[in-house]
Amino acid sequence: MNSKLKDAHMDELFEGVLSLTSVEECYNFFEDLCTITELRAMAQRFQVAKMLDEGQIYSDIVKETGASTATISRVNKCLIYGTDGYRMVLDRAKGKA
Repeated sequence: MNSKLKDAHMDELFEGVLSLTSVEECYNFFEDLCTITELRAMAQRFQVAKMLDEGQIYSDIVKETGASTATISRVNKCLIYGTDGYRMVLDRAKGKA
C-alpha cells in the first residue's frame, strides 16, 4: 500500500466501494464518481493487466485494447513491482472462472 495515499478520506471512499453489492450498484456509483473517460481508462488498464498476465505481447495488446505502449508498460511495471493489487484481483477472478 502506498502510505502517501492513505488518509481518512480515502478510507471512506474505499469503505463505500466495499459496501457495493452488485455490478449494477458499481455502475451507478462509479458513473457518479468518475467521468466516462476515467472509467474507460481504468477498464482498459485492467484489460491490459489480464492480457499481460496471460503472456500476450505488447503489439497484440495495443491492437486489442487501443492502449498506448506507455500504458502497457506502466501496468506491466505494477504487475512486477507494484503492491500486488492487480495480482490479487486477477487471481480472484481466475478462481471464479
